[in-house]
Amino acid sequence: MVRLILLLFCGLLAHPLLAQQFVDSTFQLPTRTLVVATKPVAPFVIHHPNGTWSGISVALWEDIARELNLRYEWQEMDLAQMTDALADSSIDVAVAALSITEDREARFDFTHPYYTTGLAIATRTTQKSGWGVMKRLFSPQFWQVVGVLILLLLLVGALVWLFERRRNADQFERGWRGIGSGFWWSAVTMTTVGYGDKAPSTWGGRIVALVWMFVALIVISSFTAALTSALTLQELEGSIKGRADLPDVRVGAVANSTGAAYLERERIGFQQLPTPAAGLQALHEDRLDAFVYDDAVLRYEVTQRGDDVLQVLPERFGLQYYGIGLPSGSPLREPVNRVLLDKVSESAWRDVLFRYLGSEE
Repeated sequence: MVRLILLLFCGLLAHPLLAQQFVDSTFQLPTRTLVVATKPVAPFVIHHPNGTWSGISVALWEDIARELNLRYEWQEMDLAQMTDALADSSIDVAVAALSITEDREARFDFTHPYYTTGLAIATRTTQKSGWGVMKRLFSPQFWQVVGVLILLLLLVGALVWLFERRRNADQFERGWRGIGSGFWWSAVTMTTVGYGDKAPSTWGGRIVALVWMFVALIVISSFTAALTSALTLQELEGSIKGRADLPDVRVGAVANSTGAAYLERERIGFQQLPTPAAGLQALHEDRLDAFVYDDAVLRYEVTQRGDDVLQVLPERFGLQYYGIGLPSGSPLREPVNRVLLDKVSESAWRDVLFRYLGSEE
């Protein structure tokens, strides 16, 4: 008889309307308008120009609020503001791509996780074309080296001309033309071509020539090393295969994100960016070699950009869970958890994931 009563009770709770009445009667839900903090991180939270919100996390919260008859208003914050507001209970709920971590759990509460993801790495696609190499070679740094080299050639050429202009005027003429001849001589001497059309005949000119021959060997070696380094770096950028390569390249991550926490834990230096979009733009502009962020967000952002310059590597690491943030001791935690578990088990939830991600992961 007791078993039969329990079965009937569970059956009644399975009905949505009766389940709602059970939640209302069991928990004292707030009647005031709740402050729900959020942060745009597509595809979980998307802020439209007309002021409306959508996305995976938003859709879930709207269903939960509707089920519990909660009134609320959105308040946009950055990640640091959101976590601080949860910690001091100045907001009621945080709905975003908010990862459940040990440090955050110590400061405030989370609901049960509603999405499982991991960290991923975005890189530029391998550029093996001649244009990719030329772009790397003829960078601002390259032109700085060329500028210094030209100034050095002019300086050496002018010194030789000063010694040679009187006693060797046939080869090093007076005026600007003679300085041009000195520049020509210093260039062919540096490259060891040595046409022989011009040669210093004074003691001063020959001493300058002797010193320049040895210095030129060092200059040419350094210039060759710089070109080789540029070509090697071009190959390295296209050969980032996974997280093992991160210590050797320029890495970026969003400040205060789980990606940043991972890099700090692994003692990998990185550049902080304000948003995933800013990180991908830095990657696109060759200011970064790799960008670490949540896998689902990276894949969505790269797809939305619609270019073939960026890619997301298949490796996924640092498993993490997204949950709804609540202040410690919030009366909303248990009722929200119950409705959340019910919602994520429905086919409608799988439809939401497929609509934004193209899969039901």
